[in-house]
Amino acid sequence: MLETIVQGVLLGGLYTLFALGQSLMFGVMRLTNTAQGDFIILGAFAVIAGVSLTGDAMPWLVALAVLPVAFGFGYALQRYVLNGTLGKDPLPSLVVTFGLSIVIQNLLLELFSADPRAIETGGLNTQGIALGDAMSLGVLPLVVLAIAVVATGALQWLFARTALGRSFRAVSDDREIAELMGLNAKKVYALATAIAFVLIAIAGALQGMRTTVSPSDGPLLLLFAFEAVIIGGMGSFWGTLAGAMILGITQQIGFRLDPGWGIWFGHIVFLVVLVLRPQGLFPKTRG
Repeated sequence: MLETIVQGVLLGGLYTLFALGQSLMFGVMRLTNTAQGDFIILGAFAVIAGVSLTGDAMPWLVALAVLPVAFGFGYALQRYVLNGTLGKDPLPSLVVTFGLSIVIQNLLLELFSADPRAIETGGLNTQGIALGDAMSLGVLPLVVLAIAVVATGALQWLFARTALGRSFRAVSDDREIAELMGLNAKKVYALATAIAFVLIAIAGALQGMRTTVSPSDGPLLLLFAFEAVIIGGMGSFWGTLAGAMILGITQQIGFRLDPGWGIWFGHIVFLVVLVLRPQGLFPKTRG
């Protein structure tokens, strides 16, 4: 059982990275990005394409090079596309991001076919650290967990301690008053989405290093991200981390009981939280 919990925590680290961008966008703009999973897969394939051009010796450098591209892409997408969908009615943003999801899947199918791909890491994804005779921890999952914790702490610090974070909180609480005080809400929204897309690119790169990816994987990753955010609490970064851990541990317990039960167990926990505590286990806290 101890090994199951530890493996669940490691899996929760990956789910945290899937979900942080979603939590950020909802927390600032009340926007639910239904293309979240497909953007993660797009990030993975961007790294795969870069590695194929530069050689398998530099996957980490390629992944780092993708991050500023993701930042610029997220900024432009929000500034020139998604800002026009924001308002009291959530339907326009849901429709637009759903359309983006379909476009991304078909584009990746056209460019890369349906064959699963992976990012070569020089054997890092198979290396482990032995803890006694009965337990071994994967090096790459530990790296993913560390990045997830650092990213969560960095977002919390950004919101609580910086001028940009105060701008995010201001437009989230009351856009009209924030604009009367001199803030350009559209630019603030674009910066929030740009940061979210950096997190999405990191998640995509690590997912491609951890396992194979294919153009049709996006909806399942979106589901994991959405469940982690709902369990933890919409807009709460530490809540998202905790929700992802709960989801990962629950799935691992299900897998231990029966190989076909893991994903299903996670869905059951999500539904229970949604019914009993729809605001999530850890409501939004930023300060």
